[in-house]
Amino acid sequence: MSRFAYVAKTLDGKTVKGEVEAENDSEVKIKLRAQQLIPLNIVLKMDVPRSHGGGPAFGGRVKPKDLQIFTRQFAVLIGAGVPVMQSVEALMKGSNSPALRKGLEGVAADIGKGKRLGESLARFPNIFDRLYVNLVKAGEEAGALDIVLERLAVYIEKSVALRGKVMGALWYPAIIIVVAALVISAIMIFVIPSFMEMFKSSGSELPWLTQKVVEMSQFLSQKWYLILAGIIGSVFLFKQYRNSISGRRLTDRIFIQVPLFGDLILKSSIARLSRTLSTLLSSGVGIIEAFEIAARVAGNWVIEQAIRRAKDSIAKGKAIATPLAKERIIPSMVITMINIGEQTGALDTMLGKIADFYEDEVDNVVGALTSVIEPLLMVFLGGIIAVIVIAMYLPIFQMAGTMG
Repeated sequence: MSRFAYVAKTLDGKTVKGEVEAENDSEVKIKLRAQQLIPLNIVLKMDVPRSHGGGPAFGGRVKPKDLQIFTRQFAVLIGAGVPVMQSVEALMKGSNSPALRKGLEGVAADIGKGKRLGESLARFPNIFDRLYVNLVKAGEEAGALDIVLERLAVYIEKSVALRGKVMGALWYPAIIIVVAALVISAIMIFVIPSFMEMFKSSGSELPWLTQKVVEMSQFLSQKWYLILAGIIGSVFLFKQYRNSISGRRLTDRIFIQVPLFGDLILKSSIARLSRTLSTLLSSGVGIIEAFEIAARVAGNWVIEQAIRRAKDSIAKGKAIATPLAKERIIPSMVITMINIGEQTGALDTMLGKIADFYEDEVDNVVGALTSVIEPLLMVFLGGIIAVIVIAMYLPIFQMAGTMG
């Protein structure tokens, strides 16, 4: 479940605000209309810790690395025959994460009252998401909890690695641009004014290019706070818009169409989607539930909607590859391999191979991005500095010609 903030109108025209838990924005609208409210704006509260099913809400976040270590150690203990209760208590005492430790205290208390592990974990969705809980429940039902936990640990490890590659590719050009902006700003604010003193003493008129650079230098020196406020405000407004339902839809559509970066986003989403489906299906989770969970972790609204449409068709009895073939965003190679997996009865294995392939593709795209963006940024930065240098030397050449 996700938490949404909403603004709505009552039947008598009054505006009301509030929050509601739901699977998606469509369910939020249904719940609001059931309360005779007309939804005006719905915003996904993506990073707000929340309680669920009576579980306690507490501050702090659990790092994926901490969750992965816990899961792998849990699998080892269960595989060695240690009872669930003793395993949870031992890992609780050895955890370095306060949030995870507090959550495990609640899980141990629930197990002590006779609840099953999956049911106990479900009360802490800010630590154990829906995928985690469903896999644990499936492992309990099949009597293969240690195997499922091991798969979960591998899944978390690969997801973290994939996210790190994508974020690295996206942050690299941003950091270069920020450093370049700082260097150019320093030149404009501290270096150009020293040249100005020399130009004033000459008494001659400055060339057009030099005059424009000087005006820009003066603006930066006097109004730097306006520029800084504008940048911070733009980032804040973008994040607010991005967190809204309409904003996420629009930005996700744009992101996936951006040259180079769009290909990276698409391939990373396909890799994450395939890995999730493979892990869920191999652990015994039902196909409909697996598609619902996979849609939520796809990471892009366009792909998420494609998977939800496919899920609705699959629920009506159609083969998996049939509705996916109608979605232009899904690569044909993925559809072909899924079709083969369905026919051979090895769909989970085939999805794992798709995930491996696209994780390798992400590596290739990241390498290509780095090799393309680095020289482009260097040329861009060098060009700006060259313009500044030429603008500063033009009056010197002019003065030298006058003296001659």
